Amino acid sequence: MFQKDKLTRKAKKEGYEARSAYKLIEINQKFKIIKPNSRVLDIGCWPGSWLQVSSKIAKEVVGVDIKQTKINLPNVKTHVLDINSDEVFKLGTFDSIISDVAPNTSGKIEIDQYKSYELSSRAFEIAKRLLKPNGNFLVKIFQGEESNILLNQMKKRFRTVKVTKPKASKKTSKEVYFVGLGFNPSSKPSKHSFDSSSVEQED
Repeated sequence: MFQKDKLTRKAKKEGYEARSAYKLIEINQKFKIIKPNSRVLDIGCWPGSWLQVSSKIAKEVVGVDIKQTKINLPNVKTHVLDINSDEVFKLGTFDSIISDVAPNTSGKIEIDQYKSYELSSRAFEIAKRLLKPNGNFLVKIFQGEESNILLNQMKKRFRTVKVTKPKASKKTSKEVYFVGLGFNPSSKPSKHSFDSSSVEQED
């Protein structure tokens, strides 16, 4: 609770909508997923902290969520949209796609893990359609039996694939982030793909 309270207070002080901003900041510093002058899609963007972080780097940021997200920034545009709708494919192409989308948790671990897998897999399907060649992808998922399925699918489409867990995530949380760098529109596996059986997290 102390870490959560500390980061929540820090987020409020620094003007971020949520403490999750620090997850993206840390991950992006490490992997350079979002680059200057790029176009970024934020899947599951509510309450807007990832939009705020992305807007400081990218030229244009588009956010989608089933909840209305009110972020008043000149280079940010949001849409109230179900990511399972084909309407999402009309948003254009992107240099980077990021997803912090998560299911409403039920308290039943296996169910929550599978729901997370479904949402994250949908984010990957969107990435395969909308990412520009050599683009980057970041997606959150709850670790479980199905998460390796998504990881292996990503290895076929990205030059480099890594698994990470930022410090801002609770150590007891099942959430991890899959990072895909260098999107390949073809489905041929890349010999440079990174096979990670462990999660990177600094103490």
